[in-house]
Amino acid sequence: MPWQLPKPLLYASVAATTFGVAYLTKDYMGGEKYKGKEDLIDKVVIVTGANSGIGKQTALELAKRNAKVIMACRDMGKCETVRRDIVLDTKNKYVYCRKCDLASQESIRKFVAQFKKEYNKLHILINNAGVMRCPKSYTEEGIEMQLGVNHMGHFLLTNLLLDVLKESTPSRIINLTSAAHRRGQINMQDLNWENDYDAGRAYGQSKLAIILFTRELASRLKGTDVTVNAVHPGIVDTNITRHMSVYNNFFTRIFLKPFAWPFIRAPLQGAQTVLYAALDPSLTNVSGCYFDNCKTKEVSEEAKNDQLAKWLWKVSEKWTKLNVT
Repeated sequence: MPWQLPKPLLYASVAATTFGVAYLTKDYMGGEKYKGKEDLIDKVVIVTGANSGIGKQTALELAKRNAKVIMACRDMGKCETVRRDIVLDTKNKYVYCRKCDLASQESIRKFVAQFKKEYNKLHILINNAGVMRCPKSYTEEGIEMQLGVNHMGHFLLTNLLLDVLKESTPSRIINLTSAAHRRGQINMQDLNWENDYDAGRAYGQSKLAIILFTRELASRLKGTDVTVNAVHPGIVDTNITRHMSVYNNFFTRIFLKPFAWPFIRAPLQGAQTVLYAALDPSLTNVSGCYFDNCKTKEVSEEAKNDQLAKWLWKVSEKWTKLNVT
């Protein structure tokens, strides 16, 4: 009778092999890794939404490179907990929490005013914070939440910081967007989704708006040594999916999520293209581009519509009262 592996050892071997394959798959699906080791000593960086997910990992990696990191967050309690962890991990004491609620233009203006009192330089602005497929709701100013936070809030924040960025050249602006922009359309007749609200379509609109903003801003910044690019971080396991019922029901959590795990990026993996766009020396003069997996990719035809970008810019100026002192 041929020798057989005892069943407990057989089961353990199968389990170990399964886990090994899953981890290798996750590593492969995680995409390119940014390998640069730039020293960012004396460089000032702002990361919005830095208390969780991609923003947290981005702040951590920048702190490891000795940057002065300002974590611009809505929840100061969560921000402070993460800040302490980053300081302990990196031994970089120049990591700070500052209140910035992107659903409140007053909060954004207060954040910028405080920042300018504390700093006269800003080398990297990473517009990371965002919301996804949330129920119909509005910012303090009455702007549909996804458009208001993902685009309008960062539009206002960026423009209010442009003077400091121009004084700190070469400097970079990184806007996080999504491949969902390809399904997005700018609803010119009902930009604020007053009627027939659809969370998925509103999300796509907001992500398309970010790319239109990026391209128009790049055009306006020509010759300033301030660059601006957009990044798709991939499908990442973060809190941004909290409003999506498919991720929150019992059946999905217990039965489907473990099988999907190898194919969904961890936050650190999602941060790699952000770091590439923010730090890679080869991108010093690259602006107005869209990066995915540490490579330049084409955007949708709608995202190339320069007239639409100019229209959206004028609307954004009006809705954020950008030129009102």
